[in-house]
Amino acid sequence: MSVVTDPISDFLTRIKNASRAAKEELSAPFSAIKAEVARILQEEGYIWNYEVEANDGKPQIKVRLKYQGKRAVITDVKRVSKPGLRKYVGVDEIPRVLGGLGISIVSTPKGVMTGAKARKANVGGELLAYVW
Repeated sequence: MSVVTDPISDFLTRIKNASRAAKEELSAPFSAIKAEVARILQEEGYIWNYEVEANDGKPQIKVRLKYQGKRAVITDVKRVSKPGLRKYVGVDEIPRVLGGLGISIVSTPKGVMTGAKARKANVGGELLAYVW
């Protein structure tokens, strides 16, 4: 088993791969930031739900993906800020994804939130990912 140096990227890649393979659900090792990303995806309607389960004493996050007919709701996911090159944005620099059809996920001092909510709260932070 290899060591994952970017757990958020691993989680987003699992979501993208599972949606492209038309899987009902996926599981990944739990962390608080992954739970916050999953919460945002659920609030924005990209996934049905998520839950945390203890598997052999190690918590796992299970995500149930959402589909419209046979098409996945999540078309693509792009990790922006990486461990080798962090990307920070001010409130005026938070990008709109596909003209408002997608979301950006931002880690702010007030918690992890979408770009639109960060603009309303007038806070910037680390730009984690784009989802559309």
